Amino acid sequence: MKGKEPKPSTFQIWKLAARPHTLTASVAPVFVGYALTLRLIQQHPLALCGDVDETNHTCNHNNAASLLPVTIQFAAFAGLIQISTNLHNDYADFVKGADTDKRVGQARATQKGWLTPYETCRGCVLCLMASLFIGMRYLIPTDCSDGGSSADPIMVFIVLSSLFNAVAYTGGPFPLGYIGLGNISIGYSGLGDLFVFLYFGIVATVSVPYLYVTKTACISPLEDTTKLLQLLQYPFLCSIPIGFLATNIIVVNNLRDRHTDIHAGKRTMAVRFGATFAKMEYLLLVVASYAFCVYFYLLEAESVRWTTLLPLLSLPMSIPQLKAVAFGGKDGQMLNEHVGGAAKLQLVYCILMTAGCLIANTR
Repeated sequence: MKGKEPKPSTFQIWKLAARPHTLTASVAPVFVGYALTLRLIQQHPLALCGDVDETNHTCNHNNAASLLPVTIQFAAFAGLIQISTNLHNDYADFVKGADTDKRVGQARATQKGWLTPYETCRGCVLCLMASLFIGMRYLIPTDCSDGGSSADPIMVFIVLSSLFNAVAYTGGPFPLGYIGLGNISIGYSGLGDLFVFLYFGIVATVSVPYLYVTKTACISPLEDTTKLLQLLQYPFLCSIPIGFLATNIIVVNNLRDRHTDIHAGKRTMAVRFGATFAKMEYLLLVVASYAFCVYFYLLEAESVRWTTLLPLLSLPMSIPQLKAVAFGGKDGQMLNEHVGGAAKLQLVYCILMTAGCLIANTR
């Protein structure tokens, strides 16, 4: 007779619930944004100076000096939002019936009985409060060289929508049920793929360049919209393949869980359109991610063009993942390793893209 699974230590339980191994999906794109901002500074030194010496037309300070603190602040915010999402997902999937003793994915702390739903929610709330503090203290205010300070409407939306999405990803009953939104769920309605693409791809990558341009260079998102969009065009394009690879993490996750999700009323894309659709989605997102490398190659100046191809070095990593997920017969628990495989592929792709930007900046 199979013995009862031993209870891990308190630290291991909270580590299991927070899923720190998944944080690369939200934090790695932030550091791509850091490298892309250095690229912007190099290409537009005076436009992004914020303090120009009118006599010799040079910068009165090191352009990149304030970039690393901004990067760390947003990385901390993004990481806390993801941990909050993970904790609320651990709680809500259990109370909604998606995580039962028939679960084929990695163990969940609430489902195992190692944390009560109240304890998991309390951890989620604490992380949300910490992320709100970072957002209110560092991300939302816009401080420019003239000494003025105001709230950036774009960052207000990003901070507040991120906080809302952390609990709306899985949905009610707590805390959304208390404001009449208990039935709202991004993941259960099949919008999880879009959510991950937007927030783990575009927002995570573009926010650091955006914060630097608006805070240090004092380019107003309302008054200098055209200039802002021109500066952020390349970071936005780079965020698309990153978002594609981040999306594939949830594609594999939903493909694995589709049978239990059906019984819980979780209408993910894999449930709505079937396993074949999910496998083809995975294939197309991987292919499109590497196709963007060729597109960036055509955009870049000839002297640094080769640096845009560095993410192609991660292509061999994608082959076993494609064989198992898109073309293989693996299902259920056998897909567990490929959820992590999708996350590792995105991480390495981000590292190589960051390296390419940094090398191009030195030339």
